[in-house]
Amino acid sequence: MPSVQGANSDMADTETTTMTGADALVSTLADNGVTACFANPGTSEMHLVTALDRETRIKSVLCLFEGVATGAADGYARIAGTPAMTLLHLGAGYLNGGANIHNAKRAHTPMINVIGDHAVPHRRYDAPLNSDIMGLAGPNSIWIKSADSVEVTGKLAAEAYAASFGPEPGPVSLILPADSAWTEGGKKGGKTSVPALRQTPKAAIDAAVEAVGKAKSPLILINGTALTEAGLAQAARLKAAGIRVMTDTFYWKMRRGAGVFTPDRMQYFAEGAMADLEGADLMLVAGTSLPAAFFAYPGKPSLLVPEGCETLNLGGHDTDSATTLEILADALGAKEAAAPAALKKPDAPKGELNAASVGASVARHMPENAIVSDDGVSNSLPVFLSTQGAEPHDWMMLTGGAIGQGLPLALGASVAAPDRKVIALSGDGAGMYTNQALWSMVREGCDVTTIVFVNHTYRILNIELHRTGAGNPGPTAKDMLAIGEPDIDWVSLAQSMGVPATAATTAEEFDAAFEEAMKQKGPRLIAALVPG
Repeated sequence: MPSVQGANSDMADTETTTMTGADALVSTLADNGVTACFANPGTSEMHLVTALDRETRIKSVLCLFEGVATGAADGYARIAGTPAMTLLHLGAGYLNGGANIHNAKRAHTPMINVIGDHAVPHRRYDAPLNSDIMGLAGPNSIWIKSADSVEVTGKLAAEAYAASFGPEPGPVSLILPADSAWTEGGKKGGKTSVPALRQTPKAAIDAAVEAVGKAKSPLILINGTALTEAGLAQAARLKAAGIRVMTDTFYWKMRRGAGVFTPDRMQYFAEGAMADLEGADLMLVAGTSLPAAFFAYPGKPSLLVPEGCETLNLGGHDTDSATTLEILADALGAKEAAAPAALKKPDAPKGELNAASVGASVARHMPENAIVSDDGVSNSLPVFLSTQGAEPHDWMMLTGGAIGQGLPLALGASVAAPDRKVIALSGDGAGMYTNQALWSMVREGCDVTTIVFVNHTYRILNIELHRTGAGNPGPTAKDMLAIGEPDIDWVSLAQSMGVPATAATTAEEFDAAFEEAMKQKGPRLIAALVPG
């Protein structure tokens, strides 16, 4: 549930003040607890910009690319628990931010995308930036409306806020034509109630208890609130009761590290996942859905459920899965709990720099309560495994598969929690999608250390080339998957945007650079030159 802020802006103090539609929109969002806006505005949004200037309860962060704004809003909400607002310029601006809205939808992150539009009478002239915003934004929005008159701007803002919470949380889109923004006569929409996550019906719990009693090798796949520390404590009870506990391959956020129960994780590649699941005869799902392979491959399954394995749904992303696990554990009479992870800090890595040695350094020096934003692609897994016994922390993942999320997600997380250290893991190809986030980190003084795995190639695509059976790569295929020639100089790129940066070529160099970054405040970047 959101924490609603007190009304402390000038316009909030005087209900009788004449308001524009833009004022009504932003003050209504502020009344409901929105405290951050990630913006890349244009001409149509100038009245929204000045309204934000007057609304002191909302912190506005300029982003140089819409994909940074939308990714940052995702990261903010994952940490704060309340939606941020984005400010996007017309349909083209929405499209620029679309990949990270897709990721946010897959993470079930509440997000309020305010999209400027041409004035209603101007639309008929089909100006160069005119587009069908409803048609463009609709598929990735769980709610979408256009405020075509000033009178409804505040009302729709309140609606949008509530809708972002669900019943299945996700991104919403509120379109604001320029004339609705500049016209006086706006009225605030008031504070609204938000829908709570649903509870799993007792009949489903009873069916699960019966099915577990008959199964030889049951497992439960979890996501959502089950990945909080409280939820994982209940998962540990299920583990002790003989049920294997697994998470989705990619999830919105999980508490992990020393003192926290560590579930297994669904493997990424279909054949690995199916081998790992072999023998399972019951699959329960809570806070998620049945697992599907990321892509179809010749001769490999799409649905990752072993043949003959019974499945039982205990609720999807619209349910409070932490409570589901607690009720199930109680119903099973689970008195004990599996042991949590013990604190384990590796020795200093030596020699070749690779993902495993990077992981050892991260585990050694990560401070308590850090936040990790993971967009490291093929180099992420060794770091993930190395940090299971690190200081307690939160780990956020790329839920929708659209790379370029890591740096913006870290930016938003740092704005939401400025006192916590944030660590961004990024591939060099992924980082080039949204490197503009580095500039915003400096401008906002964000305490983010970015690790870029530099191998000058789309390594994951080289792996996928062989797995899809596309044949032996010729010179054109090789060029399409390599990002060297010219090599990207990440140190110079970061420094050009004001981020102190260094390159590491050995495990010792990286360990020293990362240790130093953890002792300092503010943005840092380490280019980890790892094998391709």
